[in-house]
Amino acid sequence: MCRNIKTLFNFAPPATDEEIRASSVQFVRKLSGFSKPSAANEAAFERAVAEVERAARELLSTLVTHAEPKDRAVEAARAKARSLRRFGDGERA
Repeated sequence: MCRNIKTLFNFAPPATDEEIRASSVQFVRKLSGFSKPSAANEAAFERAVAEVERAARELLSTLVTHAEPKDRAVEAARAKARSLRRFGDGERA
């Protein structure tokens, strides 16, 4: 479930609002065990997502590093290569 949470710090360009929101939703899903909460739990779920999103934004805006920002395309290619090594190309005979 949490495989979709990606590192968001130190990228050029910086993490988008959508990426921060998606990571927050995935985190709350993992904690709660709900991929979609019931109507009775929806308000609590959304409140938790908003709080995690706020905390994530604050964290990302206050972290410092001397490392060069990572390039999204390069990191995506590395992730794809790792996936291919781990799972193969998906084609089976």
